[in-house]
Amino acid sequence: MEEKQPSFIHKISRIISDFFNPLISLVIFFIYMSIKNYSLHNSLLYFVPILLMIILPIIIWIVWNVKTGRYTNMDVSNRRQRKSLYFFIAACVISYLLFNYFENGYIDFVMLFILILLFAMQISNYFIKSSMHTAFNIFVAALFFAMDTGMGLLWLGIAILVGITRIILKRHTPKEVLMGAGIAFVVSFLYLYCNIQFQH
Repeated sequence: MEEKQPSFIHKISRIISDFFNPLISLVIFFIYMSIKNYSLHNSLLYFVPILLMIILPIIIWIVWNVKTGRYTNMDVSNRRQRKSLYFFIAACVISYLLFNYFENGYIDFVMLFILILLFAMQISNYFIKSSMHTAFNIFVAALFFAMDTGMGLLWLGIAILVGITRIILKRHTPKEVLMGAGIAFVVSFLYLYCNIQFQH
């Protein structure tokens, strides 16, 4: 029997979902923020530790666990498998927060709220497999919104699109996507509120 080929919508959904995964979305934000706020030298000083202490270790961790069979796929779709992923990401973020505090004398506000979002997602994961793709893209929209309203609204549209692709690809149910969105909206609201307060 001939294997059924994925539909056009399925293929497009796969491309959107793969491209706007949480890591790539965050990297795009950090590059945008670096270009907008810092010189090239200061951008590298800010971004390189994030790359070496958070982004690369997470990529290596996921690839290694997929290759050894501990994770089913790169999305880490299995709810039980996600527990170790959340703990590993949190450990990377905490390590970076401590490094940045002792090196530069301040707490990285963006990374602190990424950690809060991770903890909220981890707690949710004990009850429902919330969509990490949706949650992180909504939070990235809030990060953009704090800097540029237009970019924030654009990324919110991308986040909604990503949530729809997760349902089309059957990676999540509508309930799981809505749960991820709900958690992200709460954390994003707190981030934007605190961001406004600290600016005054």
